[in-house]
Amino acid sequence: MSPRLSVVMIAKNAADVLPECLASVQWADEIVLLDSGSDDNTVELAQRLGVKVHVNTDWQGYGIQRQRAQTLASGDYVLMIDTDERITPELQQSLRDVLSAPQPGAVYSIARRNYFLGRFMRHSGWYPDRVLRLYERSRWQYNDNQVHESLDCRDAQVIELKGDLKHLTCRDFADFQRKQLAYATAWAQERHQHGKKTSLTGVFSHTLGAFMKTLVLRAGFLDGAQGWLLAVVNAQYTFNKYTELWALNRGFSKKA
Repeated sequence: MSPRLSVVMIAKNAADVLPECLASVQWADEIVLLDSGSDDNTVELAQRLGVKVHVNTDWQGYGIQRQRAQTLASGDYVLMIDTDERITPELQQSLRDVLSAPQPGAVYSIARRNYFLGRFMRHSGWYPDRVLRLYERSRWQYNDNQVHESLDCRDAQVIELKGDLKHLTCRDFADFQRKQLAYATAWAQERHQHGKKTSLTGVFSHTLGAFMKTLVLRAGFLDGAQGWLLAVVNAQYTFNKYTELWALNRGFSKKA
C-alpha cells in the first residue's frame, strides 16, 4: 500500500490565489491549511473546497507556523507548498512515482519557476530555485527561522524530482515590495537578536554584491528587462536588510 500524502500550507488573505493552488493538488489524500488570521474569505473558501482548515493567530514566524501546520497532518508524507504555488502535471506524476516506491529517510527537491512582472524567469537565480518540500512527516520538520525558513533535514539523502512548481512570486509590484520590506525587517531583527552586527561598508558591499550576483553571475541579463529590474530589486532588498540591522545595532530602529 502506498504511503498517504498530506499537502500542507500556511495562509493569510489568500482567497485570490487559493482556488488554482488547490485545484493542482486535489489528488492528494488530504489537504491541510493553517490560517494565521485572514480577514478575507480564505477560510470559508478552503472549507468549501474540502480542505481541513485550522486557525492560529499567534504568529511567531514562518518556521514555527509551518511546524504547527505539519502537526495537523496525518499522512505519511508531507508536501509543503504555498498558496501562490501550483503543481504542474509533470511534477504531479513525479510525486506519484515517489509515493509508489519511496526511499526511507530521503527528502525530495523540487524546481520552482518563479514569476516576476509578467514572466517566468529562466535565470537570475530564480530558476531552477530548488526547494526541499516532500518528506516523511514523522522524520523531518522546518526550522524555527522567522523568514527564509527551510527544512531541517541534516544529512538526509536529497533526490531531485522532475517537473516544476510554478510560483507566482510577483504579480503585483507594490504588494511584492511590501512583502520584501517585511521580510527584510524580520531578517534584521532575527540577526540582531543573535548578536549579529554590520558596518556601513557592509551595507554597501552586500548591496552591490546582490546586484552583480543577480545580473552577472546568475545571468539575469538573459531574462531581459525583468532580469535588470530583478537585479535592482534584489539589491534594494539587501540594502533594506543590512541597513535595518545597522540601525538596530545603533539603537536607531525599534526592536521587535
